[in-house]
Amino acid sequence: MMKTAEPPGPLSGLRILDLSTVIAGPLASTLLADLGAQVLKVEKPGEGDPLRGLPPYKNGAALWWKVTNRNKKGISLDLRTEEGREILGQLIGEFDVLVENFRPGTLDRWGITKEWLHAINPALIILRVTGFGQSGPYRNRPGFARVFEAMSGFTNLCGEAERPPVHVGFPVADSIGGLFGAIGILSALAWRHRNPAGSGLEIDCSMLEAMFRILDFLPIEYDQLGIVRQRSGNASQYASPGNVYRTADGKWASIAASTQSIFERLCRALGIEASIKDGRFLTNALRVENRSELDALIGQSIGRLSLEALRRTLDAHQVGFSPIYGIDDIFNDEHYAAREAIVKVEDAELGEVRMQGVVPRFCGLACAVGATGPGMGEHNEEIYAGLGIDPSRMDALRGKGVI
Repeated sequence: MMKTAEPPGPLSGLRILDLSTVIAGPLASTLLADLGAQVLKVEKPGEGDPLRGLPPYKNGAALWWKVTNRNKKGISLDLRTEEGREILGQLIGEFDVLVENFRPGTLDRWGITKEWLHAINPALIILRVTGFGQSGPYRNRPGFARVFEAMSGFTNLCGEAERPPVHVGFPVADSIGGLFGAIGILSALAWRHRNPAGSGLEIDCSMLEAMFRILDFLPIEYDQLGIVRQRSGNASQYASPGNVYRTADGKWASIAASTQSIFERLCRALGIEASIKDGRFLTNALRVENRSELDALIGQSIGRLSLEALRRTLDAHQVGFSPIYGIDDIFNDEHYAAREAIVKVEDAELGEVRMQGVVPRFCGLACAVGATGPGMGEHNEEIYAGLGIDPSRMDALRGKGVI
């Protein structure tokens, strides 16, 4: 029914029906589409995915959409209607995974229950991506990335000490939720492989819990030490020196010297060898305790060098650092170019566009970005004809707003 034109990859043959919207759910399926899965994106007729309504745009084309839903085919279908539900029932038998991110209970109210889905396709894996999960007192709360970043404790770590917390300029929680969603699907596939007679798993992926999980040691630190970790700006709280420093030509460099040997090499590179035996800086613990004094010394030394001079001397002493890149710097960086980390993709509206390549890579097995996000209902004729729906019925379904 769903003819494949997708690039080969380790997930070639895996079929995913994506009912989700905006970022987290769609990103989960797109990450797997990048690795060869066949993904069919379903949108509400007329309105489409709200991601189409978010900037940036070029000539009316939503650029974010083209990346977050790349390597997918797309159809329009109103799941709230009885005919839409019937068509979904025809589709679902062809797929391994269903992805949705409606509020808990929404699909159930439309008659699309887990029991109904598994009656048609017992092996179907169902990924449910929500803000707060399928249970608990907050399960029906609306949520956005900033809510989950704030409630997870992440935002409390961002910003300068004694200043208000700072939200970063990108919805990090959406991306983290998408990553955990993809991990959930892959884990459920492994379980199904070991239990072929069992029904497909239902995955409850909370974006709040995904953000909370990546903060790793914060809960055990509070539990065992009673510490509520706070903001420290650009200064690392775990190792010193570790900060962002301004060069003589007004550029910014991020440097981390988290081991004793790197600290000593950094001191030699900057001509402050005496700091190596300074009693305040003998160990990392002492350097963290006396971070302000050490940062002042290092900042003064770096402030006398241009960014290029700093690069040369740190490279010569094998000290890792990076200038603070803007996206323009990334496009001009030789390593990104050598790795082909930015790829060219043909788009029906914009012609050739560039975006990130596939991550991760597999030695000896090629994955590729074959297409940008599909147009609204772009593959309706192909998919619905494959279900045996003739053109006259398609016209009737369009007239009623079902497709």
